Amino acid sequence: MPQLSQLILEHARQLPEGAPVAAKGLLHLGTRAAVDQALSRLAERGQLIRAGRGVYLLPVSSRFGTRAPSVEQAVEALAAQRGETIVPSGAAAANNLGLTTQMPVRSVYLTSGRTRKLNLGKQVVELRHAPRWQLALAHRPAGEAVRALAWLGPEEAESALRALKEKLPSAAFGELVAAAPQLPTWLARSVGKVAFG
Repeated sequence: MPQLSQLILEHARQLPEGAPVAAKGLLHLGTRAAVDQALSRLAERGQLIRAGRGVYLLPVSSRFGTRAPSVEQAVEALAAQRGETIVPSGAAAANNLGLTTQMPVRSVYLTSGRTRKLNLGKQVVELRHAPRWQLALAHRPAGEAVRALAWLGPEEAESALRALKEKLPSAAFGELVAAAPQLPTWLARSVGKVAFG
């Protein structure tokens, strides 16, 4: 009979790149204590990457050696596995929408789950708990606009909204206007001024 660690590696190889390997998903292979110990040993040997508490990832092998999975794939897979909403931070959204030229130095994502860090090789990804309104239109252009505006703050919101009215398709801007009741007062007021002013 194959060893538990070998069975865990075979299971991990069948998952898509960046998909987390968690002890709870391996309980059909052995007891919780045995699975935890096997995961820990695999991480010590470098056969798995310990990304965070209870989260392991299979390194990606290429002709240049092994590397951690891409941040985007790891975050997407973690969101799917844990049932969380995880989206890029407001700084990344503002840069993506052309509202700022500043490039975020750190990988920061907003999550509906708890605040924590993921270690993907040498890169640290920060997952920050965010209020529900910042995650409302998660993977849509209007949601990206909400996160960018939250990051820019009340002082720059109106000028940014005027720019967004020109840049976003009218349907996406309409979605942003429709979401105004969910937003904080300062942001809802700015959305109303630009949309109907």
